[in-house]
Amino acid sequence: MNHEENNALPPKTCSIERLVTVEADVQKVLEGKKTATRRNGRYADVGEIMELKGKKFVVEKVYSQALGELTDEHALQEGFETVEEYKESILSFHPGMPWLPQMRVWVHEFRPVNE
Repeated sequence: MNHEENNALPPKTCSIERLVTVEADVQKVLEGKKTATRRNGRYADVGEIMELKGKKFVVEKVYSQALGELTDEHALQEGFETVEEYKESILSFHPGMPWLPQMRVWVHEFRPVNE
């Protein structure tokens, strides 16, 4: 685990248990269709383990990203075909939330733990 990287990050604002909570997203993670979650706060440290329905996933990267930097490849990590699809999904959960290109989010990338 890279401690240097974690030291550079601000303190977590939430716990890893809250990282992926929407049932559809949990399903996408379990099916391997979702390998990242973007949040407005930091929910996990690199190397931390997330457990979903008895399966374990390790957080590999945590970094800040502006919404304006999102590409369709990033949307694929989230389990969507396009940025537009991802944006519509986010805004459906957060009515009235502005989608500003300069707004920053925390990206949490994870992969299954092969036990």
